[in-house]
Order: sequence, then structure tokens, then C-alpha cells
Amino acid sequence: MNEKPLYEGSFAVIGGNFDHAGEVSSSIKAILKQMGLSSDIVRKVSLVAYESEINIVSYAKKGMIRLRVVVDSVMIEAIDEGQGIPDITLAMQPGYSTATDKIREMGFGAGMGLCNIKSFSDIFQINSEVGKGTYLKMIIKTNGCS
Repeated sequence: MNEKPLYEGSFAVIGGNFDHAGEVSSSIKAILKQMGLSSDIVRKVSLVAYESEINIVSYAKKGMIRLRVVVDSVMIEAIDEGQGIPDITLAMQPGYSTATDKIREMGFGAGMGLCNIKSFSDIFQINSEVGKGTYLKMIIKTNGCS
């Protein structure tokens, strides 16, 4: 992804702010629609962005989601300053969750976020350090549709 981007932007996400959860992914969806990307690509990227955003809101103090669109792909990076993930292999298992009762009462924390992110991404990378935070990189190929 060293080519000149068609779009590049960053969006701040505030940890614990469930009142505004989903706003970043909605903004990303609107940008991609305005760019004329296919509805399938918009749906995949929106889901990946939303799940990443909810993870930041649920588990981090703050974070950022970066969007980069080039001719043949869309890249989402989610970077947070949070508790980190002690066991990534365990966290990637469907249904595994460390969500608090409060988070579950709001309808989040089903343990499908990372699984969904991985399954809707063509390329998925995750790095995490306990006590420092988590970095996700997701690439969705557009096959030059943008």
C-alpha cells in the first residue's frame, strides 16, 4: 500500500463513551459510499470498522481508527491505549469475551468482534501488549472497484 491514497483519514475514539459508539464507523461508511465503492466492500469495511470501534469503546481509554483507500484495497487500522489482550489465541475464539456485566447489559460483549473482523478481512493482523494496548490492521481488497 505504498501507492497514493484516494482517501486517507483518522478518527478518534473515546473509551467508555457508548453514547457515541458507532459514529466513526458510520462516518467511514458514508465516505466509502460517496467514493462510489461497491455495497459489498462498504458493508465489509463498515463491519470491520464498527467491531473495532466497539472494542476500543469497551476496553480502552482511547484509540484511533485510520482509513486508507487505494485503487485495489481499503485498509483499516485500529490503535488503542487499553488493557491489551493477554491471550490473543483465546480472544480469537468465537464467543470468548471479557466484557463486564455493564457492557453485556448494553448489548455488547458477545465475543464475536475479533472473529467477525478476521472473517470480513482479506488480510488481518493483530498485536497487543498487556497494559499498553492493541493494534489491528485489516485490509479488504476491492479488485480495483474504487
